[in-house]
Amino acid sequence: MARSVLVDAGFLVALLSRRDFHHKWAVQQASENSPPWHTCDAVLSEAYHLLGQRGAPALSAMLSRRAVVASFNLDGNVEAVVASLQKYASVPMSLADACLVRMSETASNPLILTTDSGFRIYRRHSRQVVPCIVPR
Repeated sequence: MARSVLVDAGFLVALLSRRDFHHKWAVQQASENSPPWHTCDAVLSEAYHLLGQRGAPALSAMLSRRAVVASFNLDGNVEAVVASLQKYASVPMSLADACLVRMSETASNPLILTTDSGFRIYRRHSRQVVPCIVPR
């Protein structure tokens, strides 16, 4: 079964910025987990902010060619997302993280590419480990 590859802002920034500490890891993951990659608007907002003016054109190009797809509807999942934010408030969990955890609950055979070790703590469907790849 094909994987539903979900991406976090940290992965996108690492992939697009050669100066990022995790750049080589992100390039390797991109070659092993081909697009399209699915994400949410909150992740894109974080990624644009972190990339700044230098990296924004590359992210825009990925969106235009549909290598990255914003496929999450927060409005239809607000209760589950808010519940995650409340449950993990002490971690703390960002809106983007909560949306990705919810996406992992609704996608078939999900895998999250992220540089955020918080995904090792989060649980989907209350008790299941969130399937993710995080650099060591």
